[in-house]
Amino acid sequence: MKVLVFSTLYPNAAQPNFGIFVENAVRRVADAGVETRVIAPNGVPPWPLSRHPRYAAVAALPRQETWRGLAVERPRFPLLPALGWRLNPRLIARAGAAALRRLMDEGFVPDVIDAQFFYPCGVAAVAVARQFDLPVTLKARGSDIAFWGRRPAARRAMLEAARQVDSLTAVSAALRAEMVALGMAAQDIAVHYTAVDLERFAAGDRAAARASHGFTRPTILSVGSLTDVKDHALLIRAVALVPDADLAIAGHGPLRASLEQLAASLGLGERVRFLGNIAHDALPALYQAADVFALTSKREGLANVWLESLACGTPLVITPVGGAREVVDRPEAGRVVEERTPEAVAAALRAVLAAPLPREAVRACAERFTWQRHVETKLDILRETIARHRRRAAG
Repeated sequence: MKVLVFSTLYPNAAQPNFGIFVENAVRRVADAGVETRVIAPNGVPPWPLSRHPRYAAVAALPRQETWRGLAVERPRFPLLPALGWRLNPRLIARAGAAALRRLMDEGFVPDVIDAQFFYPCGVAAVAVARQFDLPVTLKARGSDIAFWGRRPAARRAMLEAARQVDSLTAVSAALRAEMVALGMAAQDIAVHYTAVDLERFAAGDRAAARASHGFTRPTILSVGSLTDVKDHALLIRAVALVPDADLAIAGHGPLRASLEQLAASLGLGERVRFLGNIAHDALPALYQAADVFALTSKREGLANVWLESLACGTPLVITPVGGAREVVDRPEAGRVVEERTPEAVAAALRAVLAAPLPREAVRACAERFTWQRHVETKLDILRETIARHRRRAAG
């Protein structure tokens, strides 16, 4: 089987953790013997904005490279910040079609296109697939539905793509329900859970991990971009009500300065540590060192960090977004906070901190999300996508 992965979410030299969950899944399928190529369209604004520090590193990315062992095409499309989102599917499709044509001229003719995010690149991938008469499967991950589904123009494009695609998947049953509410056919959507590397993410030596990170008091960990959707401000306000615990936040983003100011204004001082961007390989020890993992997101599909933390034996306190209740479906996994208030989050944090569980019991909550199961399900989805396309072509 030859698979063409199509995703604007994909790591690169300028953003090595950007869409790493996509890369991890793609690599696992490739390791199962599937010949794989990746088209990762790269949005670059027009000159001279492309020289701005925010975009310069992305503008300098090669258009073709071998990235961590996989051949990746990075065709450029014109990015119009804040204004061009309506045009992005069309522009991405044009760039992606040109890249696919080059691959086909070089002898790589895919059996199926695997689109990894619904909007805008998934809509574009469906257009490319129809142009070349190729089967296409499209995966929804969370914010692509929750955010873009609220914009009428994007929603119309997504619904049209859903009608044309050969198969649809969602990372959780909750996200599948959101897709159905948006107007997509329930019978066309399969749930395909994400997975966690249970060898890399393990309970480990907690004492050593705590010492290496300088954790001396009960510590709450959060991992996520410092953006509005992760809503770390809510978590910081909650930690102000848990005086016997500290908070460590791993991630970077535009809200760092305002979050630091919030922590200072609440008198939290050294109780809140901003760790910056942490390499993925360094995350296991960080999870191991924490007493509880908290994420107060406004939107999620099924967050990889939830599973990573559980696999390291660290329970969760999370908001009821996406597949939260599908992960925290037993007491050992932690708590889902029903109200988005500092008081409710603080109460859940105190409860989990007050009744620590054996880390093996917490880890067991993640053991159903294996890569073997993920890859086997993915291969079934790809085969069914190809078969469904053939049935459609046959009439």
